[in-house]
Amino acid sequence: MKTGRRTVAVATLVGALGLSALNAPAAQAADTGITVSDIVINKGKPIVVGTTKTVEPPISFNIALPSGYSTSDPSRYDAYPFLYRGAIKTAADTGENFIQPGSYTCYEIDSKHARCEGDLYIDPHPSQEHVDSNSDATTWKVGVSLRLWKADGGLKTGELETRSATVQLKRAAKVTTNATPEPVAKGKPITVTGKLTRANWSTKKYDAYSGRTVSLQFRAKGTDTYKTVKKATTSSTGGLKTTVTASVDGYYRWVYYGNSTTGVATSAADYVEVR
Repeated sequence: MKTGRRTVAVATLVGALGLSALNAPAAQAADTGITVSDIVINKGKPIVVGTTKTVEPPISFNIALPSGYSTSDPSRYDAYPFLYRGAIKTAADTGENFIQPGSYTCYEIDSKHARCEGDLYIDPHPSQEHVDSNSDATTWKVGVSLRLWKADGGLKTGELETRSATVQLKRAAKVTTNATPEPVAKGKPITVTGKLTRANWSTKKYDAYSGRTVSLQFRAKGTDTYKTVKKATTSSTGGLKTTVTASVDGYYRWVYYGNSTTGVATSAADYVEVR
């Protein structure tokens, strides 16, 4: 259960405009005195993105305010983490290589401290330019936007801070399974085929993923655990094929465990009855 009074819910679906106020004279880009700490993005796990579906990884962080500012007046400040590549100011100014929260809500701890929770917003649609190249499947840096506002609504000061933390963005993968014949006589061979593909962020399609080692797993009927029974390497077209000997009824599936640029993929299981 969340504790503390909710102080503000912020929607920031504005791309680079979210930080446009920081494009101010250098004299205004002073230390805000805001502290953002305990940043956690996607529970510390890599973020996997496909070709069409929006991804909203969870984020959480703490805010501490400077003298003269209170959590009871959230219109006077904002602060949140974001992901970027390259130079932090260039990313924030242009919106390229820049991923920020879709929304977040802060809960008051006391007059100077709040706990915030929300989501990043990653839309693979070409118009968003969040992941528009396969080179985006790499390590992204974590930055923080900090701003203080005057009582009349004008910007008092704003800054961008870098963090040592990083987040891995990965291309989504898919794998299929087909086991034949169904049913099969005990002791006879079962041929298990499939295909491994992964998201191409440039074309927004899934392409064959060749030369990858994929595990064939089996779960006997009436049990809960899959075990790896064989491994195979994908062909130039992403194809998979191997044979096993039929012994008991059960389920077959292919599992690809991913790599530094590609997420894990697990196929739907195919049931084979053994007679």
